[in-house]
Amino acid sequence: MTRARKLRELLAGDRIVMAPGAYDAWSARMVEAAGFPAVYVTGYGVSASVLGAPDIGLISFAEMVTAVRNVCAATSVPVIADADNGYGGALNVVRTVREYEAAGAAAIQLEDQVMPKRCGHMEGKQLIPRDEMAAKIRAAVYARRNSDTVIIARTDAIAVNGYDDAIDRAVAYREAGADVIFVEALRTREQIENAARLVGAPLMANMVEHGKTPLDTAENLYRMGFRIAIYPVVLLYSATRAMQDVLATLKEREDLAACMNREVDFPTFNGMIGLQGYRDLEKGFLQGE
Repeated sequence: MTRARKLRELLAGDRIVMAPGAYDAWSARMVEAAGFPAVYVTGYGVSASVLGAPDIGLISFAEMVTAVRNVCAATSVPVIADADNGYGGALNVVRTVREYEAAGAAAIQLEDQVMPKRCGHMEGKQLIPRDEMAAKIRAAVYARRNSDTVIIARTDAIAVNGYDDAIDRAVAYREAGADVIFVEALRTREQIENAARLVGAPLMANMVEHGKTPLDTAENLYRMGFRIAIYPVVLLYSATRAMQDVLATLKEREDLAACMNREVDFPTFNGMIGLQGYRDLEKGFLQGE
């Protein structure tokens, strides 16, 4: 079974698909090891980890494809991949979808912002016309080689034109062929509760710490019509906090021993990363097996 088909089955199930955000192959491995059914490759996190820069359109198409490929190679669960605004017009979207799909993505998320884009919970966003985005969704549907690959259409219209326009755009993107709709930065409980009914499609929820959207449980989101919940920065933020803390201890104490109770140890990490399996494989080659 392909990972795209597996994601389709999960979307049809009786629980929301929880997908924490990964910013590299190792963080993706941690998501899978924790038992989550899917991984979300976050452009916000990749931009931070690869460039040390904010999510304002600086990360390139090639850098994101590489990140998606690495995550897919390191995991076995479905990967939902942030493709920003497709990196151009409709023809660019065709290439983006095919490259992401070839990299292993089970779902590809496209948004209706202009270039350069901004993180969905930042200010100062600008949108392309609704009909232009609908054309990009049609291009994405055309481009996928596997009909199971999930096309996710995101609209950032709430911050620019308000809730009603966001719903109108979401309906247009659904009619253009998007499988899942992502109405970004929903502001109120009423907006969240009504969105699925008004759009008439499965929705994706974005749970961001201190973001625009009120946080809620996976169970409640499912009940309101959401079928995917992404948690894009939980690992990035928690890893950042952990690194700050241990580095502060090392700087203050000038003694690595003072940090070790906050770390996994050498044998544990080697086990987690699968060192012995690689050694056994290498040994088999040397012995002619």
